[in-house]
Amino acid sequence: MSESPGTAVSLDASKTTTDSLSTPLELPDVDTAPQRSEPLAAQRVLPLRRPGRWIATAVVLVVVAQIVHGLITNSFYQWDRFAYWFFRPTILDGLGITLEVTALSAVLGLLGGIVIALGRLSRSPVLRAVSWTYVWALRSIPLIVVLIFLYNFSALYKTLSVGVPFGPAFFSFDESRLATDMVVAVIGLSLNEAAYAAEVVRGGILSVDQGQHEAAAALGLPKGYQFRKIVLPQALRSITPNYVNQLIGLIKSTSLVFYVSLFDLFGAAQTMGSTYPGDIVPLLLVVTVWYLILTSIVSVVQFYVERYYARGATRSLPPTPLQKLRAGLSDLRTRIRREAAV
Repeated sequence: MSESPGTAVSLDASKTTTDSLSTPLELPDVDTAPQRSEPLAAQRVLPLRRPGRWIATAVVLVVVAQIVHGLITNSFYQWDRFAYWFFRPTILDGLGITLEVTALSAVLGLLGGIVIALGRLSRSPVLRAVSWTYVWALRSIPLIVVLIFLYNFSALYKTLSVGVPFGPAFFSFDESRLATDMVVAVIGLSLNEAAYAAEVVRGGILSVDQGQHEAAAALGLPKGYQFRKIVLPQALRSITPNYVNQLIGLIKSTSLVFYVSLFDLFGAAQTMGSTYPGDIVPLLLVVTVWYLILTSIVSVVQFYVERYYARGATRSLPPTPLQKLRAGLSDLRTRIRREAAV
């Protein structure tokens, strides 16, 4: 039987289609071998160029070098007289009085600030009003006015008595005998410091999450225990840096006690300056350096106190100054090596 031409064509087409599916597709010659890359350690990392930073650093170093050179070479500063006065007994006695006044005023001011802060947070309208008035008044009156007023307090009240209000007095005493120069200075600075410390403490207490107060109250803990064991430790993280800032200001404020006849560090230098007019500048430099030393010590103590209270609040503790120095030197060596490799 003969096949029709149309059928033959159809079979050939089907065969052609089947052959085309079974035959692999021919692709152009391409190198499919994996590209070999250099090891990561052998690759050179080019640092990002920051010319502006280097220019600013160079300008700052030049300015600092000029300032240091001027301080060293200028004969007006009289560095030989500075060395003579720095450890003189008069200066050291004044330094001791400064430290004593600062320590007493800081402790009393902080205790008074805590009491006033609790008064401002109290539910009693009388305590809130009195505490607010105290803070408002003491922050408005200059410290020198407070000191001079207390120094002349005996002229207003020659005797003080303790007894029943508007009634008989149990005993009385002469105010001028108790209000020595040291007492006047400590009381004046403490009253002023308590007003500022109260706001620092109040801000720290308010910074504690309200859920902490609610959780402590839900456990039925006494109010005093809540404050001492739960609220205050958390508030100290906020209180510490702010109060240390106040403490540094207190150290410098002690220079005003000279005006109530107490010869602190500044008063001793002022007295020696009036006796030796040619040494006024070196004496002022002595006072400046001692104040720098005192504030630097307080700043170091502040760092470690903040680091202590940061435990549990941050993932890692802030590095100490020695750790920062080591990390900085290591980073500097790495940069120098990269620059040399380029």
